[in-house]
Amino acid sequence: MFVPGRGLQWLFHIVLDLVQRLLLWILASGPVPNHIAFVMDGNRRYARSKGKPIRDGHYAGYSALYRILEVCFRLRIRAVTVYAFAIENFNRPPDEVDALMDLCKEKLTELCEQGELLAKHGVRLNVLGKTSLLPQHVKDAIKKAETMTRHHNRRAVLLNVMMAYSSRDEITTAVQSTVRKALDQNLPAHDIIEDSIDAELYTTLAGNVPVDIFVRTSGVKRFSDFLTWQACTLLRLPPFCCEATQVHFTPTYWPELGLRDFVPILLDYQRKVWSRRFLLAP
Repeated sequence: MFVPGRGLQWLFHIVLDLVQRLLLWILASGPVPNHIAFVMDGNRRYARSKGKPIRDGHYAGYSALYRILEVCFRLRIRAVTVYAFAIENFNRPPDEVDALMDLCKEKLTELCEQGELLAKHGVRLNVLGKTSLLPQHVKDAIKKAETMTRHHNRRAVLLNVMMAYSSRDEITTAVQSTVRKALDQNLPAHDIIEDSIDAELYTTLAGNVPVDIFVRTSGVKRFSDFLTWQACTLLRLPPFCCEATQVHFTPTYWPELGLRDFVPILLDYQRKVWSRRFLLAP
């Protein structure tokens, strides 16, 4: 039996989807960032604002991740990096850490069993960080999920999930690796340059291009030890230098992030790219 209310609701969703597709098509016709990084902040505050358990906030956060990834992949963005779990998060209450680890395992397993999103866009999954700190059941899920996408070419779209990660640990590990290689090859100290360390970062080793846009949700304005090396890279365009990575702090909680927040960020990126091209034009 046809119910008018349901019919209108169905029509509304169809029209909304068409409008979103048109909007993304228009955005894709302009300059599109190659690499976007997200600090997915605000899950717990979102849950509290709704009077829900913290766990529900994290589940809503994963739903938002799928939603944003779909947008990024439709725009043909080459790499997306998300801050899923920081090393310092191990200092949270044990029951919350256990719940987060179970959620990570559940969602990674879900990617393996229902991986339409990654398969449709040819996405290669990388879980980066000090993964030795993670419990064995999570490491097993990571291995399975990464293996599932390894057949995708290294030039495919990259999804980097940073777990047991901190920028300080990444930089320390990169410096140690650089020094070891220099000693093995009997290289003088002055041969170790910025590019030497950059080549040993987790993101570089995974085949990523430089970060174009850094986004943090929830209104907090700090990097929280996430991609501090990558986000401070300079773009050298003679006769001047400028920051290659555009940093955006949005007040929206991560679970509520949508096109109304994301589109202005992309438009700002396009405006700045066009401005640089105008300055460089002969």
